[in-house]
Amino acid sequence: MMRSGTSKGLFVHRKHLPQDQTEWGPVLLSVMGSQRGDQKQLDGVGGGTSTTSKVAIVSKSTRQDADVDYTFVQVAVGKGQADFSGNCGNMACGVGPFALDEGLVHALPGQTSLDVRVFNTNTQRLLVETVEVGPDGRFNEFGHFRIGGVKSEGSEIEVAFVEPAGSMTGKLLPTGNAQDTITVSSLPALGQFNVQASLVDAANPFVFLDSSSLPPVYHLLGPEAPETLEVIEAIRQEAAVLYGLAKDAAAASLVRGTPKIAVLSPSVGSPADLRTIQVQSFSMGKPHPSLQLTGGVCLGAAVCTEGTIANQLAAETDMVTPPGTPPRELKVYDTEGSAGVSKCRVNIKHRSGEMGVLVQTRKDDAGGTEIEKVSVSRTARRLFEGNAYYN
Repeated sequence: MMRSGTSKGLFVHRKHLPQDQTEWGPVLLSVMGSQRGDQKQLDGVGGGTSTTSKVAIVSKSTRQDADVDYTFVQVAVGKGQADFSGNCGNMACGVGPFALDEGLVHALPGQTSLDVRVFNTNTQRLLVETVEVGPDGRFNEFGHFRIGGVKSEGSEIEVAFVEPAGSMTGKLLPTGNAQDTITVSSLPALGQFNVQASLVDAANPFVFLDSSSLPPVYHLLGPEAPETLEVIEAIRQEAAVLYGLAKDAAAASLVRGTPKIAVLSPSVGSPADLRTIQVQSFSMGKPHPSLQLTGGVCLGAAVCTEGTIANQLAAETDMVTPPGTPPRELKVYDTEGSAGVSKCRVNIKHRSGEMGVLVQTRKDDAGGTEIEKVSVSRTARRLFEGNAYYN
């Protein structure tokens, strides 16, 4: 069991599960305590929330470009469902430390840091994790790096998502539009209403909503209210159809893990080399206490993509400055030596703090922008090891 980023879950060797992956679901549901839909997961090791009911399955990779393979499983709380459809970046950041401690990768004598190449089987994408190595050759978890949503300090784990665009759909903007209008008519109490959204697929498919376009119930009752959660889920289901991830809203309701959804709003101005944005994310039908790491990756890519809601709201942020703030020139890109390669720094504010994201982009032959790499830093800590029983 590891605390990995702002999530907590089981890290399991693939060899300890049935060879047939279709048999994993019942085993993991039992281990986590969701086999009979228990909201508290009393009969297992799950923590009773979506952020503490996760599993990472790890094995040595046979791919030439990867050291280990990693499969993420979101185990539902209160439902007997195991979702294999997407990645979890927070859990992913613990894969490098786990692989090093379990002997799946090795550091050379005297080596103080190690790049671990992780292939995520859910999205078929590569991650490169830079972890600190202690004198004993194991992961050094101790340090002074902090992340929003975690009170303890730890060593910095840099997680680079390589070419994250199109993780499930093959495109950064699956509809071909930087923004779409989503129409919802499934909530009789509210009648038909429209919201503005950007559907962006990088590391995981996300639906980013402009908070100003949401119905009044969201602003009056807040993100925790049951009425608000009904609105968010109804929007998510319609967006899943637009994405091409579900044939209709009913089918979308059966897969709560993807696409994910978040509400965006402008934030207070920030240092000159940052774009800042405020986000309220949701996970498995509940408000997320912070922000999914893949959400940070996807939102960072969206901020750096012309015309998206995230891009526009981050630009508005520069105008929402506290009284008395001196005027300044916003520096958006740090251009590197390579022709057409730029870096965009993004600061994301969420309920538990902030997340810094570095987005590396490149101009393609047609003059468009390609997302080459998105890097986010996390911390992780091994909590215990042993045998988990199932029936």
